[in-house]
Amino acid sequence: MEIEASEAISNLKSPISSEEDMKPLTSNEIRRAFLEFFEENGHEQVASAPLPQFDNPTLLFNNAGMNQFADVFLGKEQRPYSRATTSQKCMRVQGKHNDLENVGPSPRHHTFFEMLGNFSFGNYFKREAIDYAWTFLTEVIGLEPERLWATVYLDDDDAAELWERYLPPERIKRFDEKDNYWEMGDVGPNGPCSEVHYYQGDLDAIDVSLLNNDDDADEQFLEVWNLVFMQYETNAEGVKRPLPKPSIDTGMGLERLARIVQNGAS
Repeated sequence: MEIEASEAISNLKSPISSEEDMKPLTSNEIRRAFLEFFEENGHEQVASAPLPQFDNPTLLFNNAGMNQFADVFLGKEQRPYSRATTSQKCMRVQGKHNDLENVGPSPRHHTFFEMLGNFSFGNYFKREAIDYAWTFLTEVIGLEPERLWATVYLDDDDAAELWERYLPPERIKRFDEKDNYWEMGDVGPNGPCSEVHYYQGDLDAIDVSLLNNDDDADEQFLEVWNLVFMQYETNAEGVKRPLPKPSIDTGMGLERLARIVQNGAS
């Protein structure tokens, strides 16, 4: 049964209902909690697509959870659901977000990893995506709100205002295309994004200037979740145009969240 976007937050449910309940700790528990949380909130649980991209000439391997939904975002394919959740097997070895050169020197990049994601195909947009992310991280996983920071695209006042319902303005930072705009490749759906960062260090010794995705900056800031506001398509000629419907594509590294939950150093 489809759920209208206006109902999404008023009916928002969490599988974990009290402080006495055990919080997810292992990777299997985190994965299960994520998928169940979004399934409880009207998302179809969809299996991970195969790692090789058999029918995509622009990518050799899946590099994000949204790859299998690219044609849905573009309006070329219809699914029997308008919201979905997955745990996608990924390799970042090509495309716009190629992390291969960071594997080894970086404490936060992997050759192969799992990406947890929730998706809306014209059903809900920024408000609901941010509400879902905050609820899952603070209520289901139990992360301390005072350790969470958000980043938004330079001119995305809407996302910044939505985050201010949860975070003080000084914990919401703005960055340009390098950090807060997402594209899976040279062609396809894309849009500005909002990232959630977790600070693992001493709260009394934070250097906010080091909040970014550079590995030579403060490793205590760890990007956890990327909420992409899918609004555009770039075609083979490099022309960007609006998508048929604004949509949502999010990605959260399972291994990164496990590192935080288990208080791991790397």
